[in-house]
Amino acid sequence: MNIYEERSECTLSNTNRSGRGKNRRNSAASQGQGNASVSRQPSKSSRPSTRQQGKEVRPQGASLSAVRPKERARESAPIEGLPVSKNEETVIDIIGMNHDGEGVGRANGYTLFVQGALPGETVRVRVMKTKKQYGYAKLLEIVKASPDRVSAPCPIYDQCGGCQIQHMSYAGQLAWKRQLVVDNLQRIGKLNVLVEDEEGAEQQGIRVLPTMGMDEPWRYRNKAQVPIGAAEGGLVGGFYAKGSHRIIDMETCLIQHEHNDEVVAKVKELGSHLGISAYNEETGRGLLRHVVVKKAFRTGEMMLVLVTNGRDIPHKDAWIGSIREAIPHVASICQNVNKKQTNVIFGDETRVLWGRDVIYDYIGDVQFAISARSFYQVNPVQTEVLYGKTVEYAGLSGKETVIDAYCGIGTISLFLAQHADQVYGVEIVPEAIEDARSNALLNEMKNVKFEVGASEDVIPRWKEQGIEADVIVVDPPRKGCDPRLLDTILEMKPERVVYVSCNPSTLARDLRVLEDGGYRTVEVTPVDMFPHTVHVECCALLEWKGQD
Repeated sequence: MNIYEERSECTLSNTNRSGRGKNRRNSAASQGQGNASVSRQPSKSSRPSTRQQGKEVRPQGASLSAVRPKERARESAPIEGLPVSKNEETVIDIIGMNHDGEGVGRANGYTLFVQGALPGETVRVRVMKTKKQYGYAKLLEIVKASPDRVSAPCPIYDQCGGCQIQHMSYAGQLAWKRQLVVDNLQRIGKLNVLVEDEEGAEQQGIRVLPTMGMDEPWRYRNKAQVPIGAAEGGLVGGFYAKGSHRIIDMETCLIQHEHNDEVVAKVKELGSHLGISAYNEETGRGLLRHVVVKKAFRTGEMMLVLVTNGRDIPHKDAWIGSIREAIPHVASICQNVNKKQTNVIFGDETRVLWGRDVIYDYIGDVQFAISARSFYQVNPVQTEVLYGKTVEYAGLSGKETVIDAYCGIGTISLFLAQHADQVYGVEIVPEAIEDARSNALLNEMKNVKFEVGASEDVIPRWKEQGIEADVIVVDPPRKGCDPRLLDTILEMKPERVVYVSCNPSTLARDLRVLEDGGYRTVEVTPVDMFPHTVHVECCALLEWKGQD
């Protein structure tokens, strides 16, 4: 996906150049999630009232059901011969957890996915939906709780779709994410992962290190993208409920930087006072679509972007003046105009309403200019960890030539340029390359060159020009590397390949191709870029061994 078009289906946890947050199952129950007590469901009285954080708002005219009558009839038709039936209650053991964070159990050999259940638990469930090979069930009661079960601290956790595993201890999350990587390498890549047998002797295979986590896995996000709606009394904004476009009004998000919460709350309050209208997704009318806030952790600077359905903003000067007065650490206020009826957040036109067009931040010793639409990793603490591992795996002595495929705005390229002789970055998005070149100038780095185009087209052209890479670094979107890029890597045969991945399944697939072509995967390090969500980043080292 174009890194300048982050989609709004997952405005919280989809943060890494991809449309994460598939909304396949709104019916999977969230009751019981994050509730440490067993044998009972959360009471209705414990949930936020309509006047508190967590109220659901249907500001955009979303229909109660998007399923057509014929489709509903097909879905409701019973499947003969299954060991369970719809609405049946049963007790099952949870033997694992899938990549969506759902517990996996079996009823007489039939697989059931249970939202909110953890591995090692015994749970009572109600079957909600059945297919031939598997079904979905609602968690009713925790008969035996996992030692990793904790109370989710977020008051709207059971409604918001941003985090999926807050009800799991952080140590448990890190262990599960490592196992998720191992499972994908073995099942999809058919790769041999190194393990220790009972006598301690090691097999030959890929070493998968423990997941690199955070000392403080809260308040780590530097960017908020909040959809705006209308309710009685003014503007509301928060995140979409699981599997829907119902806005959950939010005052505090525990994985956002506190200042992001403050800015969003103040914009809603001031906009309501001035009579600013909210965009209606169904009618296409109304002004304010999204509020986007960016926070530079190192410098403290902040940027506010008002995404509007049209150029004209009523009471613009009063609104901007009030925002500046209320939030003095905001260094940039921008407007992005998006008139299209789409779930893409940003439109094509961005203009500065007040202040600069960029804010500045650092990753390690490298400074970056962050504009309204430029991609920048949302967890700066773990980004430095991930990029440090990338440099370590690249094994640079200062004499190497490195190619950075999918270079984006040059974040990894500039990190590598501090340790290499020459770095070449390639990216298909022209605006990203403009940002990359600006960031190179900002850091006075002359040993890095950026070019627009597809890696599989540009890199062979570089080779014809005599550019031979000692190391190739790839950091593709969730779909993984283009097959032609993998062919190009196998043709160039660099000594080392460092693969940075946001999707363990496509990582495993691509490692299999590279191994079949003569590489050996030496080591994989999972990095927890998004605590309390199901997402995990990986950094993998491959070395050229040649074909037998």
